[in-house]
Amino acid sequence: MIYTVINELLNIDYPIIQGGMAGIADATLAAAVSNAGGLGVIGAGYASEEWIRGEIRKTRLLTKKPFALNIMLLNPEAEMVGKVAMEEGIEVIITGAGSPGKYISSWKSKGIKVIPVIPSVSIAQRMEKMGADAVIAEGGEAGGHIGEMNTMALIPQVVDSVTVPVIAAGGIGDGRGVAAALMLGATGVQLGTRFLVALECNISRAYKEKILQAKDTSTMVTGRPTGHPVRVIKNQLAREFQRLEKINALPEEYERLGKGSLSRAVREGDMEKGSIMAGQIAGLVGKEQSCEEMIKEIFYEAEKIITEKISLLKEK
Repeated sequence: MIYTVINELLNIDYPIIQGGMAGIADATLAAAVSNAGGLGVIGAGYASEEWIRGEIRKTRLLTKKPFALNIMLLNPEAEMVGKVAMEEGIEVIITGAGSPGKYISSWKSKGIKVIPVIPSVSIAQRMEKMGADAVIAEGGEAGGHIGEMNTMALIPQVVDSVTVPVIAAGGIGDGRGVAAALMLGATGVQLGTRFLVALECNISRAYKEKILQAKDTSTMVTGRPTGHPVRVIKNQLAREFQRLEKINALPEEYERLGKGSLSRAVREGDMEKGSIMAGQIAGLVGKEQSCEEMIKEIFYEAEKIITEKISLLKEK
């Protein structure tokens, strides 16, 4: 079995974290991933305090294993979400879309491990100085909100720049991706898109079919002029965002167009006007499985690849 410092840090069997996909990552998915030996994550997003507390408590009924809460710091209620995490005894907080600097000391005072998602070396170094327990270095191949650097270039540079464990994300969906991430120096991986088609993922059937039918060129990045680029499956909504970019539209127009679009895809199954967030790895996702089946398959493949390469080196 592949065992790294991440297994020990998070008390998990496999060094894999489920992406904290806002509007998607609920108690059912988080508990299934944790029960399968990874770190399940509840995505707080812009959800209400009542929903977040409810999902945390529901997850505790479904698993006795560790799980995390993802806090999106763009949310003006991020402080409230962090307070809920502390009150509910969350063990791990994963942050994205902003700096958790002003919250880290209070979270860690409660024994919470803090793992920010970062897009660059400079931000990784800043997070380490602030007390982060590890960082998730996410490349632009990922779905949803992304940075500019790609995973292959980002991971080794971040690994060389910090002493805390580095978890790789973006463009990883199978054992080959895990093996590659480990060779680049990462000590674990975070996957989002692959888990969209998990049997325990409560998104619309139409959304899952879009992932299963995706090709290598099925995604595109929208919203770059706003400073918050998002990778999605191409559809009518994505093309409309593209049109706004061409006419140098005001930020308010982007906000108006995107309002409620994720829910339209996730809950209503609207594949034209909904935001179908997914990474470039979608083209490799071809079957539905339970979270347990996915994780076991991924790490069996990764171990096989690494073992074969070691054997080949010994022979030479």
